[in-house]
Amino acid sequence: MIGKVLVANRGEIALRVVRACRELGIRSVAVYSTADADSLHRMLADEAVCIGPPPASGSYLNVPAIISAAELTGADAIHPGYGFLAENARFAEICERVKLKFVGPSSRVIARMGDKAEARKVARAAGVPVTPGSEGLCESAAEVRSVGAEVGYPLVIKASAGGGGKGMRVVYEEAQVDDAYLEASREAGAAFGDGSVYVEKYMDRLKHVEVQVLADAAGTRVAFPERDCSIQRRYQKLLEESPAPGLSQEVREELASAALSLVDSLGYEGAGTVEFVYSGGEFYFIEMNTRLQVEHPVTEMVSGVDLVAEQLKVASGEPLEVSDEALSPDGHAIEFRINAEDPRRNFLPQAGPVEFYNPPGGPGVRVDSHLYAGYRVPPHYDSLLAKLIVHGADRDAAIRRGMRALDEFALVGLETTLPLHLAILDDEEFRRGGVHTSFLSERELRNERGLLQLAATGAPSV
Repeated sequence: MIGKVLVANRGEIALRVVRACRELGIRSVAVYSTADADSLHRMLADEAVCIGPPPASGSYLNVPAIISAAELTGADAIHPGYGFLAENARFAEICERVKLKFVGPSSRVIARMGDKAEARKVARAAGVPVTPGSEGLCESAAEVRSVGAEVGYPLVIKASAGGGGKGMRVVYEEAQVDDAYLEASREAGAAFGDGSVYVEKYMDRLKHVEVQVLADAAGTRVAFPERDCSIQRRYQKLLEESPAPGLSQEVREELASAALSLVDSLGYEGAGTVEFVYSGGEFYFIEMNTRLQVEHPVTEMVSGVDLVAEQLKVASGEPLEVSDEALSPDGHAIEFRINAEDPRRNFLPQAGPVEFYNPPGGPGVRVDSHLYAGYRVPPHYDSLLAKLIVHGADRDAAIRRGMRALDEFALVGLETTLPLHLAILDDEEFRRGGVHTSFLSERELRNERGLLQLAATGAPSV
């Protein structure tokens, strides 16, 4: 077993990894910026090292400082969490070179799947259906037009190196191609240092579904019940649930089989997520995340498997110990991302002190958060404050439990997305399972207590 893990992250995910290490008898090292000197992950880790100033570029993305902290404290592994350096192939390669175990797949696999155009090629070669579009990169507007002539409009031009909606443009007709190509390429270059793009057929009102996978060094690979991540705003997930509503058992099995085919073709090791879109009875691969997902607790709640503990065991060379029962969903789980954003003011980011904090509890309720009363939320990082996860015997029970838990959730000092989640659960279409990626952009939401009246303006996701 790994003896000491440096956690190269912050916030709730850093705290999650620290807790998993404690339960496994592994010592943990927290790294933190000066803005996070009062953070829970720093206080609860066995050791802590300050690695730089508040901007992430000088701290959580500062590879030399992180490697130095690992060497200084005698860590023999690094867990990257998600975000920051979690899918940085160069960082994983440096860890390999200095004999630090990177808790995740190899740098080679991260590089292949981090290039979205290359990932499409890998999926296609593994027999996994991909969305119609370009075979590889499109190096000119003329190549985009050629794809349009083949598969039809609308198209979406996407950054090969990125995600989150950056470097992405929807093209509804050929006359828009030239401007859209230049805009997407420029934005991708500014955001990711790589302006290369590829093209897919654009489809809206999709289901965004994903399959959590785990694989060990001996070749054992498992796929968990799928998650639905269709409730999104500006390409960012807000609510996730498992199992996905509205899918047949046949489709569920086909999704799992496709995910495992991709994993097998890569020689994958560790935790990962294979993402698909589903429309008109067909599903298509869109990307693979070679890391832990924000929404991993949803899978943990319906499977009973501690995914972070399994990551650490696999990184230690131990075999997977996942029962067959864990691969069939036990009940239904929903996760709500509680973000420091004001939904009444176009999701204006929030920062400042948490004046009062009282998370909900009771059966089937879990809260992953780094907050406490008196903590000051810094303005430098992601807006995620907490994740509320509820579990019930079925989807209706999980929704009722979610309403109760959201009502109990007290967080004073900052505006958050709590009222938005209450409004979503109040919506009849959501309750019927009619979720898709255009859900928020099409509906006016208002919960029964009048906490929120929101005409959502988020663009449909792809």
